[in-house]
Amino acid sequence: MNINGIIAEYNPFHNGHKYHLEESRRLTGADYTVAVMSGNFVQRGAPALVDKHLRTEMALRCGADLVLELPVLYATASSEYFAAGAVALLDKLGVVTHLCFGSECGDAGALGQIASFLADEPSWYRAALKELLKQGLSYPDARARALSMGTDSCSSILSSPNNILGIDYIKNIINRKSAIIPVTIKRTGAGYHDPQMTPAAPGVSPVSALAIRRALQEGGTAREIHAHMPLPAAELLESFLARSRAVYADRLSGILYYKLLTEQKKGYEAYLDVTRDLSNRIRGSLNRFTGFEDFCGLLKTKAFTHTRISRCLLHILLGIRKEDMERSRDMDYTPYARVLGFRRSAAPLLERIRACSSIPLVTRPANAAKSLPQEADRLWELDILASEIYKGAACEGTGRPALHEYSIPLVII
Repeated sequence: MNINGIIAEYNPFHNGHKYHLEESRRLTGADYTVAVMSGNFVQRGAPALVDKHLRTEMALRCGADLVLELPVLYATASSEYFAAGAVALLDKLGVVTHLCFGSECGDAGALGQIASFLADEPSWYRAALKELLKQGLSYPDARARALSMGTDSCSSILSSPNNILGIDYIKNIINRKSAIIPVTIKRTGAGYHDPQMTPAAPGVSPVSALAIRRALQEGGTAREIHAHMPLPAAELLESFLARSRAVYADRLSGILYYKLLTEQKKGYEAYLDVTRDLSNRIRGSLNRFTGFEDFCGLLKTKAFTHTRISRCLLHILLGIRKEDMERSRDMDYTPYARVLGFRRSAAPLLERIRACSSIPLVTRPANAAKSLPQEADRLWELDILASEIYKGAACEGTGRPALHEYSIPLVII
C-alpha cells in the first residue's frame, strides 16, 4: 500500500492545492493521502483565514483522505522546526511511504544535495553562519550566503520559500533515517508571496493563497474568487463568510497589547525566537502600539523581517517559550497525531495507522489526557489554548459563543 504524505496550511484551499493533491497521487501511485495541516495559526505568524475544521473539510472534499493537525508549536515555527515537527509526525505513523511537496525548482535531486549538506552541517558552515548573523543578516539570508561557500548554484534555489521548506523536509528525513521517499512537484502560477489577483486559467490557480486572503481583506467577496478555488472549497468558504468573518492578525491586537503590557518590565526573551535585542525593541516601542500588523512594521529591521517579528509576537501571545521547543526536541518532536477529519472510505488507512503508529492517534480530544504520554501534556495544552484564543477572536462582536475545542466534532465525509 502506497500512502502519500502532504504538509500544508490550505489557507485557504485553492486550485494549486487541488493540482498538488492530484499530481502527487499520480506520481506516487498512492492508495491514500494523509495531509498534515497547520491548525488555527500558521507559519508566517498569523491566524488562519478560517478555522481548521472548515479547512479540513475543504481538503477532504477536494482529494485528501485523512487530515491531521500539526501542533501549534511547529505550525508557527521557523522552517527548520516546522519541517521537523511535520516530518516526525508522518514518520511516526509508520505507514507513510512518500512525502510530496511543491517547490519552485521542481528538482528533488538538487534539493536533496543541499539537504544532505545541511544534515552533515560541517564546522566551517556553522562558523560562517554565526559570523554572517553577527553582521546583521537575517537567518534566511545568512544561511543562503553560508551555503553558497560550499555548494554550487544554490543561491537561486535558496531564494524561494518552498524550495527552502523542501530542503528542510528532506534534511529531516535524512536525519531520522526514515524510509519515506521525498517527491517534489514544480509549482505553477504565481509565487508564494505574490499578492496579485489575475484572471484564472483552467485547472491551475495562477494566484497565491496570499492574493486570495488579501482580496477578501480588501472587501472582495467569496464569489469573486470562485474561479481560483475548487468548487467544493469555494462553496464552503462562501457559506462561511455569509454567516461569519475571516480572521486577520489585527483581530488579535487587543489581547496582544494586553499580553505585552503585563510582561513589559521583565521582557520577552523567554519566548521562542525572541532575542534580547528584539525584546528591548518591543519594550521601547510599546507606547507606539496601534495594532498587530502596524507594530510588526514598526519593529522591522534588516535583521528582523516582518514575518519573523510576526512569528515572535504570536509566540508571546500564545505563550510558546524556548523551553517548549527544547523539550520537544528531547522527546523527538511530535508525540501524538490529532485527527481533524477523514473520509469514510479511508477506514482501512486508519486501521493500519492504529496497528503501526508509534504515537497515539487522537480522535476524541476530551479523552486525550488518558492516552497521551506525560511529556506531551505541555504541547497539548498549547494546542488547546491556541484554539481557544483563535475562537475568541473569531467570535468577538458576532453575538455567538466561542465553542470549546472539545465540543467540536471530527469532520467526516
